[in-house]
Amino acid sequence: MTERRVARRYELSLPVVVRSPIERQVEPHNGQTRDISTRGVYFLIEEDMAPGTELDFTLTLPAEITRGTEVFIRAHGRVVRVDRKTEDGTDKLGIAAVIEKYDIIRAEPVPS
Repeated sequence: MTERRVARRYELSLPVVVRSPIERQVEPHNGQTRDISTRGVYFLIEEDMAPGTELDFTLTLPAEITRGTEVFIRAHGRVVRVDRKTEDGTDKLGIAAVIEKYDIIRAEPVPS
């Protein structure tokens, strides 16, 4: 099988909050990224999603990574693959999603 990725992937375990842009009243789902690039993300979550599902998600880059304040990446994308996994005795879904657009928001520094 040939590699189809064109953007470099970074193995990062970051908190991710996922929402459906269509069903705004539905509670957001919390997950954890496994890797990310400028064009895609792979994260683990307990809630089911189907390929083709649109999603909005927010990643939090902690101050330790950004060397300053937290940075939030708000993105819109689409699920391209779903993998069923069991980790630490818990059933989870591995979601591969393409990132269609994103914004980077730097948190306000906390005065010392």
